[in-house]
Amino acid sequence: MPVLGTNTIKTLAHICLFSKDLNRSLDFYCGALGLRRQFDFFKDGVLFGFYLQVSPGHFIEIFKADPTAEIRSQRIQHFCLEVEDIDALRDTLLKRGVEVTQKKKGCDQTWQCWCKDPDGTDLEFHQYTVQSSQTTGKNCIVDW
Repeated sequence: MPVLGTNTIKTLAHICLFSKDLNRSLDFYCGALGLRRQFDFFKDGVLFGFYLQVSPGHFIEIFKADPTAEIRSQRIQHFCLEVEDIDALRDTLLKRGVEVTQKKKGCDQTWQCWCKDPDGTDLEFHQYTVQSSQTTGKNCIVDW
């Protein structure tokens, strides 16, 4: 294990996404997922984006995309949010009409399910178990 210096990365601060419809994104991330709106960005007096708090110090930053521009496939393959109760999350998403995969245990022994946000970004949700590689440090054999 490398020795950590004074310039060590502490944690993930935020990820940034573009949205063609800020209201739909706000409804998905705050309404369906329950994230808290931390602050807004304004450009020329008009709402241009916002910061959403995932947990203290961890955020999703969303900016308005040019409505005439095609949002290419996102530069992010996916991002993952850890949840307390994956079954409750799935139920909430399904009740809001969000397509979400069945819950399954991944090769890392972690419960997971997936959905897409309104702009097509893949979201993975994790609920760790006592056997999860994220807590045990055990390597996992990829089965996909």
